[in-house]
Amino acid sequence: MPGRARGSELRVSRSLRVPLEELEWRFSGSGGPGGQHANTSNTRAEVRFDVASSPSLGPRQRARLLERLGPSVRVVASDSRSQSRNRELALERLAARLAGALRVERPRVSTSPTPASRERRLEAKRHRSAAKRARRPPELEA
Repeated sequence: MPGRARGSELRVSRSLRVPLEELEWRFSGSGGPGGQHANTSNTRAEVRFDVASSPSLGPRQRARLLERLGPSVRVVASDSRSQSRNRELALERLAARLAGALRVERPRVSTSPTPASRERRLEAKRHRSAAKRARRPPELEA
C-alpha cells in the first residue's frame, strides 16, 4: 500500500522511496467553522515534491511523472483538527498520486465477439423487432 512513511523516507512503490528531506512542508490555518483552537492553530498541511530536481527518481520515473503530473506535485490535507494527522494524510495522498502516475497501463488487446455473444445480440434484435411489430395497427387486406 503506498503512503507508508517509515523512518526518514516515504515508500511510494517497490521501486521508489522518497527521502522526507526532499519534501517541502507548509502549514496554515484550516478554513471553515471552528472554535478558538481552529482559529489559532496551523493544522492545514501542504506538502510539495519537486519532481524535476529530485535525486531519488530514475530517468524513466522522472519522465513519466513530468509528463503526467508536471514539474512539481502539491498535496493539501485539512481534514483533521490535528496537524500530525493532516501530515499523515498529506503523505498518503502524495504517495497515492505518485504511484498512480507511475503505473503503466497495459495496452488493450481487441478481441472478436464470441459466437454466443453474437447469437445473444441477434436474439435481442429479433425480440425488439417483434415487440415493435406488435405495436403497429393491423394491416388491411385488399
